[in-house]
Amino acid sequence: MARKERKKIGELLVEAGVAKPEQVEQAVATAKSSRKRTGEVLVEMQACSEEDVARGLGRQFGMEFVNLDRLDGANRINRKLLAEDIIKKYLILPLDEKTGNTLKILVHDPMDLDALSALQFRLNCQFVTLIASRGQIRRFIEGEKRDESLLNRKSLVTASINISTDKSRDSSQDASVDKSTSSVDGDGKDGAKQASAKEVGAATKLVDRIIVDAVQRRASDIHIEPMTDCVRVRYRIDGSCIEMERIPKILQSSILAKIKLMAGVNIAERRIPQDGRIKYTVDGSAIDFRVSACPAYWGESIVMRILRPESARIGLLNLGLQQDTLDTFNKMIRRPNGIFLVTGPTGSGKTTTLYSALNDLNRPDRKIITAEDPVEFSFEGINQVQVREKIGLTFPVILKSMLRQAPNIILVGEIRDREVADIAIQAALTGHLVFSTLHTNDAPSAITRLIDMGVKPFLVASSIQAVLAQRLARILCPECKVRDDAPDPHWMRIAGISAAEIANSNMMKAVGCPKCDNCGYRGRRGVYEMMVMNAEIRDLAFQRSTVSKLRAAAVRSGMRTLLGDGKIKVLNGMTTAQEVATFAQAEIVG
Repeated sequence: MARKERKKIGELLVEAGVAKPEQVEQAVATAKSSRKRTGEVLVEMQACSEEDVARGLGRQFGMEFVNLDRLDGANRINRKLLAEDIIKKYLILPLDEKTGNTLKILVHDPMDLDALSALQFRLNCQFVTLIASRGQIRRFIEGEKRDESLLNRKSLVTASINISTDKSRDSSQDASVDKSTSSVDGDGKDGAKQASAKEVGAATKLVDRIIVDAVQRRASDIHIEPMTDCVRVRYRIDGSCIEMERIPKILQSSILAKIKLMAGVNIAERRIPQDGRIKYTVDGSAIDFRVSACPAYWGESIVMRILRPESARIGLLNLGLQQDTLDTFNKMIRRPNGIFLVTGPTGSGKTTTLYSALNDLNRPDRKIITAEDPVEFSFEGINQVQVREKIGLTFPVILKSMLRQAPNIILVGEIRDREVADIAIQAALTGHLVFSTLHTNDAPSAITRLIDMGVKPFLVASSIQAVLAQRLARILCPECKVRDDAPDPHWMRIAGISAAEIANSNMMKAVGCPKCDNCGYRGRRGVYEMMVMNAEIRDLAFQRSTVSKLRAAAVRSGMRTLLGDGKIKVLNGMTTAQEVATFAQAEIVG
């Protein structure tokens, strides 16, 4: 859904009757040439007051305006909640309403993202911003300072205790900020050390907070991306990248070094890609993070893949397979030999499906060996081998060694080339059950892909038992989804849903609530198509037939396509036609 465009400050001030259209036009032109804010220029022109602009900004950004010139506004301020150096440096004021770990703060410029980001690091808590004019905040701070001389000694001691406690909590970040700035002309080395200590302390707190926040928000990846003038932080939640915050550029080096240090990679190496792992405990659960650092134009881009142990053990029943497909799936994975392939693009849940199958097959009377790059989750009772190409421990080497270990079941992380494919097929033909993945768009394409790699068609036809293609679709939030009595015909046409099917369905639509971060979706489920090899499909594979012929034969034998499986989930109210269209539309157009 398109986001509603925010009105400009000039329009809001004209609507409020405090500025004239011609004054706003003149201010906009002046602001562009002088690089000032439009509201600031209007105040200089005496077209309106600072308070008028602050009220307008409050309407523009949905923030409450607090009038500090009134007694009811001034009485809401409680300066003891923040250290004095923070109040003066950022020209902010804390309000006495604090709920849990959330503090209300009075600011004068909601567009100063660098200051707001820096405050996030300093305060180490969540905060809600309200607005007042810059002049009112400055006068209040200066007025309070003058009034301090009238306080009794006991009040001064109490206030100093509160301030010193807050300062001690942030001492690693903010000690001697002014001194470090002024030491350029004096003791430069000492100033650099103080500035560095501040950055490292802020970076350490920030990285810890990002990791915990991402895990609690159910993110699958954390993206740390240096930009021209900031560092962008994004989470991938339910398959979608969401920008969370922008970090000041000054902290870039410290943040990247902190993450690389935690991941156990060379922090001095910035020219080549590096991979590492982090083990971190969040809310009592030990979680692994797979870290990838890649050189980019504005600095190293870092992606942290969050590997939750429970995600690989969700069980076959929770994957999202329809009952008939699940029954076929269970029969296929219990065959004594052959190859079972799972296909789909990166991030489609292939590894989770295979791990769920292995977890179900993991019994004392079976020997299971895996070759993975990397090993994402560890399983008790399964022999897992990590590929290490630098020392020559490649997929082919591991597979050849596996066959001498007398396994019942073999998992090959991915069939990447002909050599791996040939060994996997030989293992299948000599009495082993082989699981692996392949990057193809659908199940029939797996046959042609293997033949294109150079594998002989008769080997493909005789060794493959079944191919499962899959995607992940976001499911509707159970807390806020509502019945969709008038679905969009455009999406219905793409999903292949007829009017008769709509009438007999339980279709739902996304709404949004705090539980799902107001997006309407929470969690994902698999959408599948299972192609089981039969005599007709094997014959077509042997003849090097096209994907379309293989697909037609598979459908005749009872294969439900990705679109068909997604359609069932839409009619059952699990997801929406828009979600299904993200992977099915190309198929329809083609």
